[in-house]
Formats: sequence, structure tokens, C-alpha cells
Amino acid sequence: MTRDERTMRQKTQKNRQQAAKTARRHRNREYAVVTYFFLIVFVGLIGYFLYFQFVKSDEFINSPYNSLQDLFSKNVVRGEIQTKDGHVIARTKVSSDASETREYPDGRMFAHVAGFAVNGKAGLEKQENFSLLRSHDFFLDQIVNDISGKKNTGDNVITTLDYEAQTAAYNALGDYEGAVIAIEPKTGKIAVMVSKPDYDPNTIASDWESVNGEGSTALYNRATQGQYAPGSVFKIFTALEYYNENPSTYNDYSFDCDGSITKDGFTIHCAGNKSHGQEDLTKSFAKSCNSSFSNIGLLVDNNKLNTLCDDMLFNKDLPIAFDSKKSKFALDNNASSALTMQTAIGQGNTLVSPLHMCMIAGAICNDGNLMRPYLVDHTENAAGAIVEQNKPASYKQIMSKDQAAFLQNLMAAVVSDGTGTKLRDQSYEAFGKTGTAQVSDSTDQTNAWFVGYGKKDGYNDLAIAVVVEDSGAGSTYAVPVAKKVFDKYFNE
Repeated sequence: MTRDERTMRQKTQKNRQQAAKTARRHRNREYAVVTYFFLIVFVGLIGYFLYFQFVKSDEFINSPYNSLQDLFSKNVVRGEIQTKDGHVIARTKVSSDASETREYPDGRMFAHVAGFAVNGKAGLEKQENFSLLRSHDFFLDQIVNDISGKKNTGDNVITTLDYEAQTAAYNALGDYEGAVIAIEPKTGKIAVMVSKPDYDPNTIASDWESVNGEGSTALYNRATQGQYAPGSVFKIFTALEYYNENPSTYNDYSFDCDGSITKDGFTIHCAGNKSHGQEDLTKSFAKSCNSSFSNIGLLVDNNKLNTLCDDMLFNKDLPIAFDSKKSKFALDNNASSALTMQTAIGQGNTLVSPLHMCMIAGAICNDGNLMRPYLVDHTENAAGAIVEQNKPASYKQIMSKDQAAFLQNLMAAVVSDGTGTKLRDQSYEAFGKTGTAQVSDSTDQTNAWFVGYGKKDGYNDLAIAVVVEDSGAGSTYAVPVAKKVFDKYFNE
């Protein structure tokens, strides 16, 4: 073999070795990529498992949509639902043949808040399903029950509801459709939740076709899911926006009301075409003057009012575990004068829920701090030992103390000198805003509103929202309902 041949062979071998080395390097890189990929996936799965185990597992297990919860009913008798003062509003009766019947001693009065547990679930029966089917009986008792084939007793759900105030609200609403909801502003505890029309949860199975049929709204919780034109209670927001834009001169506002106002060919009338005469901002609010507030609506910046309403939780899910609907608001600087004036007095396209308005009243009472509303104070086992305790929690400072104080003064004037005088001179101090909302342009039907709060030394403050459908003026129909609730709550 010649030198050239040897050189060529060596060069070929070297090239082959280099190619093999390069191929191995590529394969190693591919192996590394695959290895790292599966390592990342593995670490991700471990991370998610730990996150689910320690953060999300309770939420998943407690979810009312987790149908596996009902498997607990094979071994546990569903627990009770009680008011804060010990009244049982839902319980399970066990017959001698071991058959079980869910009973609701107060029938319709707590229908929407307690809910039902047949034909699906609703209300607290749905929200607290897992708690009611979970037993924290003494472990030796559970062992004995398991051996003997007996069911354990489920935990009891103790609500924040005030039995006497709930009774007063239910009776005060009478035969009218509508809603009443009341919340402690400093804690967020829901004391009252009434909705009509209602149903009897004791006979929900046999009544199902009628209460769930076309045209029936009996299952609909108007207190949390109702969407109503707010009428003059919306003037709370219109007044606040005027204050925001005129912080040092709002007291100089003046308007001469002759019973109506016209802009660009569109006229807004005061109730009954009443002339209120010369008014400042406080009198305009207290007398609920549509003409003056239509004028204020034309003075403020619509875009800023829209931003304010967003800050006040319009178009947002409310911070509550219970099923609820969003309030709706939309207005900008391109809106017509007619729509601007209508919106300023709570007509137009605005819709609110009683829950939302009650929360706003509570925040005003609580110097702008909105507490998260809640219905369950705690759960306890059959012996009364607390299993889980809920605590008040602030949601957000939705307005400053100065803004809240401004609205407090306006709402005080409604009671002292305006449309809410039926609440004047009581043992408690009341604040509020009335409203009379036209349902649509094609009907004369109006809904009566009252939104406000009460205070008395030695008692927790109470915010309230009342809507009485197809009735009349808020001062005539909604204020008396609020008064009966306040009277009972504050032991008037």
C-alpha cells in the first residue's frame, strides 16, 4: 500500500470517526431534550398534585357540582340548617323503617335561602351539600355505627340569618312579588333574604312541574338574581359622581324645579309633575327630584360616571358564594341627552340586583369599606362542637371615607326631610334612598325601592334593600317594609 493510499485511508477513518462522534453528539442532544421534557412534565405534575392537594382539593370536594358528594348519603343522615338563633329551617326525619324525609319547618319563608335537595339542589342545600353530608361525630360512635350498620349524623350548618327579622320581612312583603335582603355592614353577615313568589320546599317534588314550568318564576331568587331598573336609588351614584367632579363646590349647586326639564326635545317629569322650587343638592336628593337629577346627569362626565359604576361593582360578579347576577350599566359621552337624563335618574338601560344595592348601602354605612357578604357562620357536629368557622373579611374599599360621609349626609336628609320620613323619630337612626322605577316604556307598572341602613347603640348596624314589584312609590310601599324589618331587628 502506497503512502498516498495509507494517507487516504487514515483520512477516511478520521472522517468516519468524526461523523460518528457528531452523530453521537446529536443523539445525546436529542436524548437530553427528551429527558428534560419528561423531567419538566414530571415536575409539573408533581407541582400540580401538591397544589391541588393543599390548595384546591377542599374547593373541588366542596363544590356543589361534585356529584360524588351524594355517595356520603349512604352512610350519613343529612345534617340540619339553622338560623343564627337556633331555629331549624331544614332537617331530615328518619322513620322507623329507616326511610328519610327532608323537612322544612317554616315552609316557604326560607325557601330560596335554604333551597331544596330533591330534583337537583338549590340554595344552601346546594352550596353546603358536602358539609351537610360530612360527619364529625365522635370517632368511637362512628366505629360503633359502622359495625352496627347505622348511619352517622351529618354536620349542621349554622347560618347568619336572623329568624325574627326574616319573619318580619316575609310578612311585610305580603302578597307582593319582590325581594328583601339585609346585611350587617361591618361583618358582611346576611341577616335576611326573602324572595317572592316562593314555593314550598316540603312539596317541591310533587309541585315540580308547576314551579318549574313555563312562565313560573317561583324558583328564581330575586334577592340575589333579580335584575331591576333601579329608579331613584341610582341617584346615589349620580350624586357621588357630581361630588367627585366638584369636591369643593358641590354645596353651591342650585336648581329651580318647576316639575319638569326638557333637553333636545326630550322631557323628564318629577313624580306627579310636582314642582320642588329652589333646591340645592341635598334637597334634590331628599325630595328625589327627577328634574334636578336629570340636570346633574347633563353636567357630569358620562365616561367618568361609567368608571365610577365599574368601581361600584356594576358589570362584575359579586363576591358571594351564593348564585347571583351582575348589575348592568353602560353610558358614555356619545349618549344622547335623553338617555343621559334617563340614566341619571335610574331608568335607561341600567339594571341592578337587590343584593348589589344592599352591599352598596352597607359600604356607605361602613365608611366605604365593603365586607364580603356571607350566609354561613359556621358548621358544627351533632353535639354542637364547631367544625369550621367563617370570619368577616373585607372585600375592598370601594369609596373613601369622605365620599361615604357625603352620601351618609344625603341619606340622612331623605329620612329627616324627604321621601323616607316614615323612618324618622325611631329608637334607631335610619338612612336611605327611595325609588320608584318604571318597568318599561310600554306600561305604567312601577316597582318600589328602598335602599339604606339603620344604626342603634348596642346593636349591629343593618343595611337593607327592598323592592316591591308592581306596587307604586317607594315611600309608600318599600319604606314600610324596611321599617318593619328595622323595628324587629332593633327591638323597636
